Amino acid sequence: MTEHRDSLAGLRARHGPRYRWLLLLSVMIGAMASIMSSTIVNVAIPDMSHQFALGQERAQWVSSGFMVAMTVSMLTTPWLLARYGYRRTYVGTMLLLLAGGVVGGLSGSYGLVLAARVAEGLAAGVVQPIPAIIILRAFEPHEQGRASGFFGMGVVLAPAIGPSIGGVLVDLFGWRSIFFMVVPFCLASLYMAFRFVPVTSPGGVGANPDGAPLDWRGLLLGAAGTLCLLNGLVELHGGGSLRAGALLACAALALVVFVAWQRRLKATGREPLMNLAVFSHRQFAMGSVVAFIYGTALFGSTYLLPVYMQMGLQLSASHVGTILLPSGLVLAITIAVVGRMADRQPTWLLVSIGLALLASSFALMVLVGLGTALWVLVAFAILGRIGLGFILPSLNLGTMRGLDHALIPQGSSVINFVRMLGGAAGVSLCGIVLEWRIAAHGDALTNPLTSAARLAAFNESFMMLAALCGLALVAAWQLRDPAGRPGH
Repeated sequence: MTEHRDSLAGLRARHGPRYRWLLLLSVMIGAMASIMSSTIVNVAIPDMSHQFALGQERAQWVSSGFMVAMTVSMLTTPWLLARYGYRRTYVGTMLLLLAGGVVGGLSGSYGLVLAARVAEGLAAGVVQPIPAIIILRAFEPHEQGRASGFFGMGVVLAPAIGPSIGGVLVDLFGWRSIFFMVVPFCLASLYMAFRFVPVTSPGGVGANPDGAPLDWRGLLLGAAGTLCLLNGLVELHGGGSLRAGALLACAALALVVFVAWQRRLKATGREPLMNLAVFSHRQFAMGSVVAFIYGTALFGSTYLLPVYMQMGLQLSASHVGTILLPSGLVLAITIAVVGRMADRQPTWLLVSIGLALLASSFALMVLVGLGTALWVLVAFAILGRIGLGFILPSLNLGTMRGLDHALIPQGSSVINFVRMLGGAAGVSLCGIVLEWRIAAHGDALTNPLTSAARLAAFNESFMMLAALCGLALVAAWQLRDPAGRPGH
């Protein structure tokens, strides 16, 4: 009886038409907590380094450990949902995130802090594909854009306000308060989950605890490949070309073996970690290319812009925050507006407009100099965030609407995985290109004074990001539905 009452159909009948929004709000709170935990810890790293007497490399693993755990665990979401259903999977991730926050805040050793961050990363990775699955399952096609806009607005506000609140908390209560910040979000999401998240798995069928076992070999191969890729890029950034080459070669080998293993499992009737059938859909394959490049440009620019303003234009940290704040608010508003447009306009067109605006914002940075007024920087940052606002609600819809319903959970986890992998690579790529171009111009970031040569190096790095967006634009045009169905 409970099973029926708490199924998707049962909850929908009990709560009426508003139920789908309550369900989306429930998982949105958890997603906000997971995203906030990924970005907010950066403001606490200096204090943490002092507390545990850490070098920069070991301290950075607090962020990197989270990122690797989050990226890889995204691939397990479809299996967890099929085996345990929405509610048990979601509640489990929130409990793990809650435990990570409490243990991290109370820990007295660096090892325990790192373990807590990895636990938080595992939880964040599993929960992030779930909202996109729910939007495509619980909402009618003509409402999916509005739902994506509503969800995207909340998720964008989390990293926008998180570091600001985190900075105040660190100043007042120390680095431990950063970990405790996720606790109220986790408690609220758990309360909402037991009321509105269904016990069924995707498709409305009951969860199957005796279903196919998890593809552990595929998961280990994915984890090893991701670790080698990210560490190889870090080594390349640090100048260790021999070790970087070896790690990147291992990443490529892990990818080849992973694909071969997934194909073998599918051919023998077993359940692979990643169903490669999603890539047989042209729109999904092209959307994955866009997602990877978009992740690279987004995360790369998030790293590059503050460095440029502080080390290139010699602006203070408070000035940088002031310049970037309006663009964050504009981004939240744009997502809400474009979400409604995505119900009526072709998603490939919205994604293409967003990529063109993002590329323009990067290319326009070459016009900025030491004497440029701050409002010009604010305007360029806003232009880029308007571009992001066009992409965020539209990309998942345009990529996954063509998939069979049974493949939607796989599609959501894969597209999130690809975007995060691009993001992790983007930060290192921007660092590598920036240092290469600064050295080529005869300058160094260790020099406290800026110069025309340094600004030229930054300009070339921004042009690289603009070119990447142009490449993604070519792939975005392939998101068009050849059947010409509405909404594509």
